[in-house]
Amino acid sequence: QVHLVESGGGLVQAGGSLRLSCVGSGGTLNTHAMGWIRQAPGKEREFVAAATWSGGNTYYADSVKGRFTISRGIASNTTYLQMNALRPEVTALYYCTARPGAILVGVQWDFLGQGTQVTVSS
Repeated sequence: QVHLVESGGGLVQAGGSLRLSCVGSGGTLNTHAMGWIRQAPGKEREFVAAATWSGGNTYYADSVKGRFTISRGIASNTTYLQMNALRPEVTALYYCTARPGAILVGVQWDFLGQGTQVTVSS
């Protein structure tokens, strides 16, 4: 069973940056894709970004391309989401995700963390 723990969320002004981190344990995460999904109040969960186990291939939601960057740590059990030029509309609970094998450009990942809150003020 994979256990994921996120950190790095917080309150930031529009135009600012945040870096989310996720550390995984309990599985062979060097064979897992990892990613991020988010859920804003009153809205459905949505895909944000994902990376293959090596970090060599990445995918992004159109709404975050050019502003968010996902990466994998050297140990492969970590993933990071660098978020720049933040806008109030990205305010949401951000979840770290993982699944064996290939990336899922969607929200039905096998494993999900508890989430870290990102709030962008205008």
